[in-house]
Amino acid sequence: MKILHLVSTVDPRSGGPIEGVRQSGLAMTALDHQIEVASLDPIDAPYVREFPLPLHALGPGRGHYGYCPGYVSWLRANATRFDAAIVHGLWQYHGFGAWRALRHAQVPYYVYTHGMLDPWFKATYPVKHVKKWAYWPWADFRVLRDACAVIFTTDEERLLARESFWLYRANERVVPFGTNAPSENPDTLREAFLQESPHLRNKRIVLFLGRLHPKKGCDVLVHAFAEHARETPDAHLLIAGPDKGNWQPALQAIAQSHGIAHRISWPGMLQGNLKWGAFFASDVFVLPSHQENFGVSVAEALACGLPALVSDKVGVWREIDEDGAGFVAPDTVAGTQRNFASWRALDERARDAMRAQARRTFDARFAMDGMVRSLLGLLQEHPLHAGARFRPGRPMSAMAQGEPAEQAE
Repeated sequence: MKILHLVSTVDPRSGGPIEGVRQSGLAMTALDHQIEVASLDPIDAPYVREFPLPLHALGPGRGHYGYCPGYVSWLRANATRFDAAIVHGLWQYHGFGAWRALRHAQVPYYVYTHGMLDPWFKATYPVKHVKKWAYWPWADFRVLRDACAVIFTTDEERLLARESFWLYRANERVVPFGTNAPSENPDTLREAFLQESPHLRNKRIVLFLGRLHPKKGCDVLVHAFAEHARETPDAHLLIAGPDKGNWQPALQAIAQSHGIAHRISWPGMLQGNLKWGAFFASDVFVLPSHQENFGVSVAEALACGLPALVSDKVGVWREIDEDGAGFVAPDTVAGTQRNFASWRALDERARDAMRAQARRTFDARFAMDGMVRSLLGLLQEHPLHAGARFRPGRPMSAMAQGEPAEQAE
């Protein structure tokens, strides 16, 4: 198949969705499907040059909304080259522009909401929610209504999405998210990370990996870690991620008030082998989010055999709880302290058993090949593609219409 992903940005600091596009795109490319990405990024952005998939940077988009005058015309001119287009995220022009360009086109489009309809945002940012209502009926409501399918990564996310706007209509489908486990030797990755951060050697690292954002519960984590630090003399908290909102000073002040500032490290965003090395060097992973439709970093932790201490607002909490791949508690200081206490209560044999279960949970539920099969299965259900026999990389829509090969390519 030929698939076009539509995103606002490929900046890795934007979080898990773009990492999902990158990982799934590379996996599908390895299976001889053809994947391209269109974004509202400026062509000269450094992360544009480093992106590993064919990328059409059509920006820069204007303002936070990202209005881009040439975006719709580019989509209309290029859409017929693809079997499907997938919109990632809401509330920016790449989605509404896709609706404008594709709603009457033969090329079907699909939408991943990536948790952006979670009612947590409505309750936490009521002023922003009122602003969204101003353009919901004529923009994103239509984007979802006319999509071939609106894709959720968990049933939890699907059900919550219905609670944000009463004017809501969508063909809902669930495609479990997935990622890839690192292929390099764990000991090599761990040692490379510890050489970069020698002060963490022989520490029981508690790893948080994600954006420094209020929804991630970073403040809750710092408060809760204070107790864990007192109970575990060699524990050290590693908070790794980008900080677009400059929240780190406030979090450091919380740590200072508990007298644990020296027990927390802030390396910024970790990527590539350093990221994987941090997973393998850690004792346990923690994510006390107030809202998380999936949590790519949770799946990555499990892939490295790292148990996860998560809140019950993380979309995959039921899977972790059911499998015994970590511990689950409310998204509060007390709940996060309870998760830490549950982890401390395990002896080393029980911890090793949970580490082994973490990897089994990843293999069974969150490996990339499962996501690829599920997503391709959904795309191939479309009437243009159903039952079509095709060569990878050849547009299915063309063959479904009986066009000769030279026209299809």
